[in-house]
Amino acid sequence: MRIIMSLCLVLSLLFNAGIAFANEYEINGNRADYILIEKSDRLLTLFSDNKVIKTYKIALGKNPEGHKIKMGDRKTPEGTYYIDSRKADSKYHLALHISYPNEIDTYFAEKQGLSPGNNIMIHGTGEEYAWMGKYHSVNDWTDGCIAVTNQEINEIWHMVPDGTKIKIIP
Repeated sequence: MRIIMSLCLVLSLLFNAGIAFANEYEINGNRADYILIEKSDRLLTLFSDNKVIKTYKIALGKNPEGHKIKMGDRKTPEGTYYIDSRKADSKYHLALHISYPNEIDTYFAEKQGLSPGNNIMIHGTGEEYAWMGKYHSVNDWTDGCIAVTNQEINEIWHMVPDGTKIKIIP
C-alpha cells in the first residue's frame, strides 16, 4: 500500500510540474503576445489576441520627451522592438530586456557619430524605490527604462515570454 501511495504522490508531483512548465508564461490563463507602451499616458498594456489583459502605470526615463538618440540621454526609446532576454538578478527586482537599439536606431546614432546606448528594460523598483509602491509612477526616475512596481513586474515576468513584440509610442 505504501508503494502505491508513494507512486501516486510521485505521479502527482510530475503531473503538476508539467502543468507549471506548460503554463510558465501564464497567470490565470493569460499569456501576453503584445505589449504597448504609451509614454504620454505613462501606461504599459499587455494584450493577448488583440484583447487587453492588464494595464499598468509606469515611470520612464528622467528625460521622457522624444525618442532616445544616444547613450546617456535618459530618454525612453520609441519604436517597435521585442523582449529578447530576462534578468532575474536585476538591481530592480526582475527585468525584461528590450531589443533596443534596432537597425534604424543604430543607423541614425552612428550617422551622427553617437552610440545609441542599450540595456533598456522593463523592470521593478528594486529595494531602493520599493517604498514608493504604486506612487513610483508619479515622477520619471529611470535612465531610459520602463518601471513598474516589484509586484507588477512579477506578474509581467510570468505573462510575457521572450520574443514578445513591444511597441513604444509617444
